[in-house]
Amino acid sequence: MKREEIKYIIEAVMFAYGDPIGIKELNTIINDELSSKEIEIMLNDLINEYQEKERGLQIIKLEDKYQMCTNTKYANFINKIVEPQKKKSLSQATLETLTIIAYKQPITKLEIENIRGVKCDKAISTLCDNNLIVEAGRLEKIGRPIIYKTTDEFLKSLELEKLEDLPALDEFQGLK
Repeated sequence: MKREEIKYIIEAVMFAYGDPIGIKELNTIINDELSSKEIEIMLNDLINEYQEKERGLQIIKLEDKYQMCTNTKYANFINKIVEPQKKKSLSQATLETLTIIAYKQPITKLEIENIRGVKCDKAISTLCDNNLIVEAGRLEKIGRPIIYKTTDEFLKSLELEKLEDLPALDEFQGLK
């Protein structure tokens, strides 16, 4: 296959799939014809093409995956035809819980409660329902507690590429 054709196959797969997809998965789809670096170059070419032409779609990077989505510049037009789901705003307690998880992940419910000083069952449930956190497994300790981590949806909602892009904790000192 020609490189240009492979690039367009990647574009079509990303459009049809909708969810974030990694370079390894893309390489499997095209029968391992290219190196990971070559696929990454093609993805960056596509990203640049969409940005240069201010297209209605864009490709964003989330950690080590890529996703095709609509350009936020045109959100007001999309909202006219697509009824956005009304997401409840998060309570202060839920935001505090999310912040703790974001900075301390992976973390157990007990560890969160020790930091906050109160129970956090409802906050964790709300964050899971909003797909901002997920269960990331269990610790090999007595009781095998669940550990939580943030999701790609969390990164998208903050318009971040990776967790390392979160502001440093010391930037918040003295903001109380």
